[in-house]
Amino acid sequence: MHAMQTSGSSPKQRVRDPRLDFFRGVAMLIIFVAHVPANYWGRFIPARFGPSDATEMFVFCSGFAAAIAFGGTFVKAGFWLGTARVAYRIFTLYIAHIMMFLSIAIAVYIGTQISTEKDYVTGLALNPFFNDPGPQLVGLFTLTYVPNYFDIMPMYIGVLAMMPIVILAQRVHTALAVALVVGVYMLQWNLQWDFPSAPFNESYVWFFNPLGWQLLFFTGFALSRGWIKPPPINTWGILLAIAVVVLGYLIWNRATWRAFPEVKVLYDMVKEPAVLFGIDFGLLGKTDFGLVRYAHFLALAYLAVAILKGREQILYAAIFKPIRKVGQQALVTFVVSMFLSRIAGMMLDYLGREPLTFALVNLTGMGILVGVAYFVGWYKTQPWRQTEKKARPTMTSEALASDTDRRAPGGARPMPAE
Repeated sequence: MHAMQTSGSSPKQRVRDPRLDFFRGVAMLIIFVAHVPANYWGRFIPARFGPSDATEMFVFCSGFAAAIAFGGTFVKAGFWLGTARVAYRIFTLYIAHIMMFLSIAIAVYIGTQISTEKDYVTGLALNPFFNDPGPQLVGLFTLTYVPNYFDIMPMYIGVLAMMPIVILAQRVHTALAVALVVGVYMLQWNLQWDFPSAPFNESYVWFFNPLGWQLLFFTGFALSRGWIKPPPINTWGILLAIAVVVLGYLIWNRATWRAFPEVKVLYDMVKEPAVLFGIDFGLLGKTDFGLVRYAHFLALAYLAVAILKGREQILYAAIFKPIRKVGQQALVTFVVSMFLSRIAGMMLDYLGREPLTFALVNLTGMGILVGVAYFVGWYKTQPWRQTEKKARPTMTSEALASDTDRRAPGGARPMPAE
C-alpha cells in the first residue's frame, strides 16, 4: 500500500493514498455497527466470516498512517522532536479516552434512570464505577481501570508509546527493529505480560494487549516507511491468500462444525495448541493477537491490494467520498461512534428490533458519523482565516500616503487630544 504519486510530481512528494482513507473509513463504520447492542446488522460484519475483523483493519491502517504522520518528523526534525510529537498525540488520545468514558457513563446512567425495563449500567458492566467511584476514577486516569468496551484507545496509546523505541532500533539496523517487534510479541505470550484493567480484581487485564497488537501496527508502519517490501502480486500469491481466507472462514464458522466435525477438530487444534503440541500460543486469541488472526488479515489485505492494483482511482469516485472522509477523521469518528452505538442500542430498545428500525438506526448513526467527519474536516481548514482576510481592508497607495502625512515626526503617531 505505497503512497501514490501524481503525474508531474517529484518522486519524493507523497499524496494521500485513497486506499488508506477508504479502509479506515470502512473500519470506523463497522466498529459502530459492531458495538450497537443486539444489532442484527452485526451478523454481516467481517468478524462473522473469519478470525480477523475491523479491529485489525483499524490497527494496521493506523500504523500505516502513523508512519506518514510521524515518520517524516523523526527524519527531518530529529529524534527528540519526533518523540515530542508522538507524546503530544498520546496525550490527545488519553484525553479523548477519558472524555469518551465519562460521556458514555453519563449516557448509560441517564438511560437507566429513564428506562423502566433496562439497566444500561449493568449491561456495560459499569456497576463498580458507580458503586465505588473513587478507586475507579483513579484507575480511569491511570489506565488501570479499562472495562472491555473502552479498550481500543488504551491499546493504541500503548502501541504509539513504542514508536520512538522502534525507530531508534531501526536507526541501528532495520533487522534490529524487526527483531524488537517480533521479540516483544513472542515474550508477551510466554511471560504473560499483561496490563491490569480493574482495581477490584487483579485477574482482569486489558482486552487488547498492546504488546501483542503492536506486531500488526508496526507491520503497517514498516510497509509505509519502506523498511520492508510487500510481497509481489501474482497468481500464486492470490491463490494462497484465497486459501487462507477460505480456511479461516471454515474454522471460524460454527455452521461448518455441525456439517463437518473434522473442521471442529481443526478449530480446537488452532484454538488450544498447547493442549496438543505444547505450544503456548493462543493462535486465535484476540487479547494477545493470535497468529492465525495475523495471517488471515494479511491474506485479506493482499487480496484487497490485488483487486485495487492499477484501479486505485476508483476510490476517488463520489460514492466513496463520505467513507474516505470518515477515514481521514478517524479519531473523532471513533470516539463519536462508541458513544452513538450506546444511544443506538437504547433507541432500538425503545423502537423495537424490526428490519425497518434496524435500517433506520444504523443508517442514521452512519450518517451522523459522516456529518461529524465533514464538520471536523471543514473546521480544520480554519475557515475563519479566509473570512478575516476578506474582511481586512486594503489600503490604497493614496490612503497610505495620507496616513503617513498624519504621522508625527519620527514616524510615531501624535497623541490624541484629551
